[in-house]
Amino acid sequence: MTQQSIADRADRLWCRLRLDRLAGGRQADYVIREDMLAHPATVRSFRWIRWLLVAETVVGLAAIVVAILLTRAGETIPWAVWFRATVVLLITLTLYVFAWRAQLGYYWAYQRLRLFSRIFPIVTLIIAAIPGLYPFWMVIEQIVFSVFMIGIGDVLTSDHMRSAFPKPAKRTAP
Repeated sequence: MTQQSIADRADRLWCRLRLDRLAGGRQADYVIREDMLAHPATVRSFRWIRWLLVAETVVGLAAIVVAILLTRAGETIPWAVWFRATVVLLITLTLYVFAWRAQLGYYWAYQRLRLFSRIFPIVTLIIAAIPGLYPFWMVIEQIVFSVFMIGIGDVLTSDHMRSAFPKPAKRTAP
């Protein structure tokens, strides 16, 4: 089975379950123009976003591995570390979904990805600054996670991406 056929099957299932309607609300059906979707700068932007998400996944998995190794070595790992590491991986999975749908041209997914790439780094850095909440290695992990998220936000707010994903026109009441 090819990667394209898997993607097509996943898209058909997603559409059959009407998940775009659930996640996108009023803007669920708004898709950008095909020429902008196929534009080399758009394709390159989504390639960068995928790599940054892979890097975030690696950082998140590394945090869990470090916590496991330290636990096995006899250190007590605070509950907050386990919670944070798990939540980061779950958040990253949702970001993959948003990136996938945005890459197919869905404006709602682009907006969600853009919003989360702005909010998550701020929240993460504020939480990392709370003294004593996390061990030093976890604070470093949070800073690295935030840098990758800021990178995603930077790609999404480039002039090209903002012009590729124009805000939908407001609907007027009939």
